[in-house]
Amino acid sequence: MSRKLIYSVIALFCFVVLLAAFIGIYTLRYLDTPMSIGDKGLTITLSRGDSLSKVAFDLERRNVLDYPKWLLAYSRLSGNGLNVKAGEYFLSSGISPRQFLQKLEQGDVQYYELTLVEGWSLLQVHNALQLQEKLQKKVTVDISAQLSTFLDSPKDSLEGLFFPDTYRYNSTTSDIDILLQAYQKMQKVLAEEWSQREQGLPYESPYEALVMASLIEKETGAAHERALISGVFVRRLQMKMRLQTDPTVIYGLGKKYTGNLQSQHLKDSSNRYNTYRHKGLPPTPIALAGREAIHAALHPAKGSALYFVAKGDGTHYFSSNLKEHQQAVRKYQILQRSKNYSSAPIRNKNG
Repeated sequence: MSRKLIYSVIALFCFVVLLAAFIGIYTLRYLDTPMSIGDKGLTITLSRGDSLSKVAFDLERRNVLDYPKWLLAYSRLSGNGLNVKAGEYFLSSGISPRQFLQKLEQGDVQYYELTLVEGWSLLQVHNALQLQEKLQKKVTVDISAQLSTFLDSPKDSLEGLFFPDTYRYNSTTSDIDILLQAYQKMQKVLAEEWSQREQGLPYESPYEALVMASLIEKETGAAHERALISGVFVRRLQMKMRLQTDPTVIYGLGKKYTGNLQSQHLKDSSNRYNTYRHKGLPPTPIALAGREAIHAALHPAKGSALYFVAKGDGTHYFSSNLKEHQQAVRKYQILQRSKNYSSAPIRNKNG
């Protein structure tokens, strides 16, 4: 090999090395240079099936990302960003192409929260789901009929079968996904509490305990009274007494209830939820019950109380006999009514 040829090969090699170094330095600088995002940041949404290529060129058209082909080449060589995940992403000011790829690879999407509240009815749950702008809507008004194909539940009614809690979701989550989570968590919590229940309770199944828990949830304004109210209801069931609780009657009235429970409502035997006329538990839960209410249903307080009346401050007066109860009714619901009186439970941070 001639000396001239050797010099040519060396020169070519040096050129290639320098070119590679230049490309490497430029690529690193490009990957770590902030993208053209304003101070307020930018939200982008990746639908299922969107590729990195589509996203990159979309951002180029929006003057956010320069040289998308460089980004795609780096992704192929490094393996970063090959498996982008669908969802809504927030790109903060100063984010670089490299950080952008990491965000897509990790599925670092924006999450939102929805809280299902103890004491809510199924209709209230549905309404809350409808108000979530970022949640995909798949459930119609006839929520029970539609969800029967998704839930492994033998019950005709889905009332009370969802656990009240805070659930996180992103833009790819549907209302059905949330309800499935809530349903599965309720099954888990109910099974755990049922396995630790006291003996001799008047329930034939966990479902009946859940029905009782929903009554406790609707009647309780102060957390420390849950077990006391449970004790009253359990003793009444054991003694074959009617439960005589207003929330069940109100639930059975549905839209007919306008805020004023009247004596004619308490006498209506056609209302299956009228526990003034029908013995035993109502047919279904009447609201979402939390773990504390479920626990109380399965661990009622000992005692002799068979009655309770609202005192107007969210708590109750408990009585062991009808005479004492009638005196308490006269005192708290007739003689001492005031503008601050509340017969309904007053929800506090602990209740």
